[in-house]
Amino acid sequence: MDNGSIRAGWLSLRAFTVADVGWVFEVSQDPALQQFVQLPSPYLMEHARFFVECLAIEKVASGERAEFLAEDAETGERLGRVGLGMNANASAEVGYWVAPGARGRGVAPSAVRAVCRWAFAERQLELIEWRAEVGNEASRRVAQKVGFLMEGQLRRRLVHRGERVDAWIGSLLKDELEAGSEQSRSSAGH
Repeated sequence: MDNGSIRAGWLSLRAFTVADVGWVFEVSQDPALQQFVQLPSPYLMEHARFFVECLAIEKVASGERAEFLAEDAETGERLGRVGLGMNANASAEVGYWVAPGARGRGVAPSAVRAVCRWAFAERQLELIEWRAEVGNEASRRVAQKVGFLMEGQLRRRLVHRGERVDAWIGSLLKDELEAGSEQSRSSAGH
């Protein structure tokens, strides 16, 4: 199944190709990314090749995932990645990261919003879930800007480098995104 491409203002979101392996390897060396993303350590070129070829190409073709590389629509500069792990019950879990040199430019909120809009329309999803390790404030800010409702904290729900860690969880419903909800929404006490 081909995801096609998505235009999101100054961003273009496209499918990964094998030509992106080197870029994924380079970005994955970033200490900030390694702090919160479950990456092998040390991160080798074979890991980048596996991500691109198996997860971002093969799993997309089978419909198990949707993966997009976000780039500057004018220059083609690679900026970040947004992916969805598809579930059988009309839901998915979103994940994203941005290259160090592209941070602070609004890449993640714009790309995540565009991919969620695409998923609700093209894949007929009803719910997209977001999870992040407690302390990953940057990911939480992005999710809130997109309109995810912060639902709470799950005890020891994620495994990071072999250790169980607490996770924040949020969700976005189709009608919330369509209503243009781009402001932070949070439940009391979270």
